[in-house]
Amino acid sequence: MAHEAGREGRPLLRSVALPTEHGGWSLTLEPVVLGLIVVPSASGFALGAAALVAFIARTPLKLVLIDTWRGRWMARSKLAGRVVGAEVALLVMLVVVAMVTALAPFWWPLAIAAPLIGLELWYDMRSRSRRLTPELAGAVGIASIAAAIALTGGAEATIASGLWLVMAARSIAAIPFVRVQLLRAKNRAHETWHSDVAQGLAIVIGLAGWSTDLVPIAAVVALAIQSTFELVAIRRPPQRAALIGAQQVVVGLTVVLITALGARAP
Repeated sequence: MAHEAGREGRPLLRSVALPTEHGGWSLTLEPVVLGLIVVPSASGFALGAAALVAFIARTPLKLVLIDTWRGRWMARSKLAGRVVGAEVALLVMLVVVAMVTALAPFWWPLAIAAPLIGLELWYDMRSRSRRLTPELAGAVGIASIAAAIALTGGAEATIASGLWLVMAARSIAAIPFVRVQLLRAKNRAHETWHSDVAQGLAIVIGLAGWSTDLVPIAAVVALAIQSTFELVAIRRPPQRAALIGAQQVVVGLTVVLITALGARAP
């Protein structure tokens, strides 16, 4: 019986502790990688690790919020509470390391992004996390880690702001595109123009950043590459979810690397 309980416990722990949003891994790690390439530092690595822990901790936190909102407390609720407690402790430790080793204050991007993360959690609590609004809010919010990492390594505020702007535009283009592609793959009703508008908005954001000297022209080119790919792909036969995800990883890394090269260029 103990052996069976152990076998049953592992799937429960996995469902409580590990995120199921595969795209979220990429949208979390991309701004971390961008920030570290442009301004590498020990404090930046600590902040990047903290961002990853925060993304992972959202899964058990969401379960705690949902069960509390619905007035129930089950075995999964207790386990999720313990997991999120341990992860929050690790998160705090990593942030303290970043504070001690930082070359400059890095709080303002995180403070600005906090309401976006709060909005995402508000939707999480009501089991509405799959809607467009919380997905965009969470992605734009987590993109702020690129700015924070740059600041903690001593970068100027303009550079940090530009990195956040590019990662926000990348997410704004990607999320509606992926949503439409998944609907197409399932033969469900969809509106292609939702994705098309998002591609145009990403380019406008990039150009606005470039015109105000926040974003290098290389970043605008990178966003244009992403938008062009997604404008074409949305008009081709639908693809499997796994392939859509793999393509987005490649697109995201392309945006990150081109932007990083442009930001580091003399």
